[in-house]
Amino acid sequence: MDRLKLFKLVCGFGFLLVLVSNVWSISHWNESRGVYDDVCYLRQAHLFQKSGVRGIDTNVIFDDDHYLTDKLKAIGFAEWNDVSRIPCHTFIPAANKYVLQYPPGTGFALALFPANYQVIPLYILANVTIFGFALLALFRAREPASVALAAVFGFAALYLMINPSKASYSVAPTMMVCAAAGLLTAKLFMDGPRHQLGLTLLIGFLIGLSVNFRLPNLFLAAGYCLYLAGAFMIVRSKQRFLQGAVFGVACLIGMAPTLIANAINAGSPFATTYGGVDAVAPELDTGVLLSYFVDVQFTLLAISAAWTAWLWRSDRGKTRQVAVLVAANLAANLIFFMTHPIFTPYYIIPIDMLSLWTLLFATLDRRGEPAADNTAFGQPAKA
Repeated sequence: MDRLKLFKLVCGFGFLLVLVSNVWSISHWNESRGVYDDVCYLRQAHLFQKSGVRGIDTNVIFDDDHYLTDKLKAIGFAEWNDVSRIPCHTFIPAANKYVLQYPPGTGFALALFPANYQVIPLYILANVTIFGFALLALFRAREPASVALAAVFGFAALYLMINPSKASYSVAPTMMVCAAAGLLTAKLFMDGPRHQLGLTLLIGFLIGLSVNFRLPNLFLAAGYCLYLAGAFMIVRSKQRFLQGAVFGVACLIGMAPTLIANAINAGSPFATTYGGVDAVAPELDTGVLLSYFVDVQFTLLAISAAWTAWLWRSDRGKTRQVAVLVAANLAANLIFFMTHPIFTPYYIIPIDMLSLWTLLFATLDRRGEPAADNTAFGQPAKA
């Protein structure tokens, strides 16, 4: 066995040790940790388990078994009997009802597991999934530098599955989707035209699916839309138009549960169930900006930006296309979150991880790639 293979095996064993450590830590978590968001995600899960697909209707009057009020009492919420004060619920004037503000995906994911034992198995599943993607990257690496890169990335990705992923139940399923979408995005560019439409469809569906876990995940599609629109404007071909249309339709199909939930709970597929500071106009807040600058999220963002610039400077056609897409996605998400009046330790983790997984797999697959022809988006110019 050569040294490189031995190093891969050692790193793979290291990944396994981190996974075991994570699972051990997760197995001691308490679902009643006093966080309002937790109660609300678990309430959505309870509605699905109690009423099946009808649980997508989150009208507070359906708390006829007192699940929500009992949860609020358990965490010491003093105003549990005042419907206007219930956390994470928004009043919809047109329907005269209070509904859960979150999209249904996280609650549905939790509902797949037994009541009172939902968070732990969801996070274990997410950790095992990330472990699998980390191993895949490690064993796709073909030279010492790329093996070292995959090893460092894998350890970091597994660490992030505890902190800050535990901050919100919506992050765990989002992390799985980001890893899968990152792999497919790199494959879309690095494998050339083979299976282009099929890969575009899968990526669009996954990005749309992520919206069901966190509504701001909608911005994960921004870079793809900008890239595909730009590519079509430069090379106006039927193939380019079809690729953009496939992505858009697949994205809409993926987010269909959220559109249906909005129609039921807010009166329109495109009406928001969010309220308060979550629904205000964008504005710059120096306090929010400072919070991001000193947080690990910004470190990951800076790494993504530097890595993207390096891929662009590599002067290779396919990796330059990846760099353009990732740069557009980072810019669009940065503008949104830096002008959102709230900071949390996980808000930009999804765009960070989608970008980093994409960059990782693109970097691992770039060896032997022909140099760029300096044509925009790597497409031949029309005669």
